[in-house]
Amino acid sequence: MQDFGASWEHPKLKKLVGEASQALARLDAERLEELAQSCRALNRDLAGAGATVRAALALEAREAAGDMAVLSRVLDATRANLRVMNRLRALRTGRFEYSEPHEQGWPRTGSGHGDN
Repeated sequence: MQDFGASWEHPKLKKLVGEASQALARLDAERLEELAQSCRALNRDLAGAGATVRAALALEAREAAGDMAVLSRVLDATRANLRVMNRLRALRTGRFEYSEPHEQGWPRTGSGHGDN
């Protein structure tokens, strides 16, 4: 088992989250995968970490809260863009199925009967 003493180093959470936002904005899939692996390793190592390491990471998490909120919004926007692209692709290929807009991930805009 790895010693989690003072020599244990991990990427700064704020830096990791910031790089993830930038890579997502650039659609840098390779860098996003590297960052995902770093997060998995961090979570795995954290399971065996002592109280001191956990406290340090909790502080980092509080300091990175704003950046994590930005990343969350970027992820939400990316998911929405992906839904739009998938819908457009379906329209282009003739595979589009007509259904309620909210079932396709689109917000409701009235009753759908022209009374908005």
